[in-house]
Amino acid sequence: MSAITLHLTLIIANLEAPVKGSPSPSGDCSLMRGVIKMMKHSHRSGERGFTLIELMIVVAIIGILAAIAIPKFADLVKKAQEGKTRGNMSSVRSALSIYYGDSDGINPLDDMSVLSAGQKYLKQMPEVMVPPFTSVNNPGHGNNSTVAVGTEFSSTTDSGQWQYINENTAVNWGHFYVGCNHNDSKSVIWNNR
Repeated sequence: MSAITLHLTLIIANLEAPVKGSPSPSGDCSLMRGVIKMMKHSHRSGERGFTLIELMIVVAIIGILAAIAIPKFADLVKKAQEGKTRGNMSSVRSALSIYYGDSDGINPLDDMSVLSAGQKYLKQMPEVMVPPFTSVNNPGHGNNSTVAVGTEFSSTTDSGQWQYINENTAVNWGHFYVGCNHNDSKSVIWNNR
């Protein structure tokens, strides 16, 4: 109970129960009692809840925040998928470098399955996932862990698969990249990484 309400309650109690020997309350005191009761009643009605306008404003604010946050969240998921693909590519390149050192300067001549054979370099070939980004005209590709081999680097390859140059006479022998000629979220073409 607030201090004002407590004070008003004491005033009403004093008005309703006059002290012994005091004159009877006059018309002014009864008017005062009516005003105090009306103030107490209006104070109680203000505590009932929120108005419809206040609730509508809160709902509108939540709607605006949701309209901003949901697209940002979707972009964060796509960027996380890109980061996973870049991390997977780095892991395979590291395994390829270790294999190159272990085999006295020779890159694998197959589809890189030698890296995951016996799980010495990789447990398995990781997935590649190129998410779609309409802002950079990238339609995206699905998840797969297929390695397509080729004899030369091709900037027009758009399979969404891992690409590996396994021809030992090629200039780019041992080059490992993502076969996608679209831009990522940072406007860098995937097969140029």
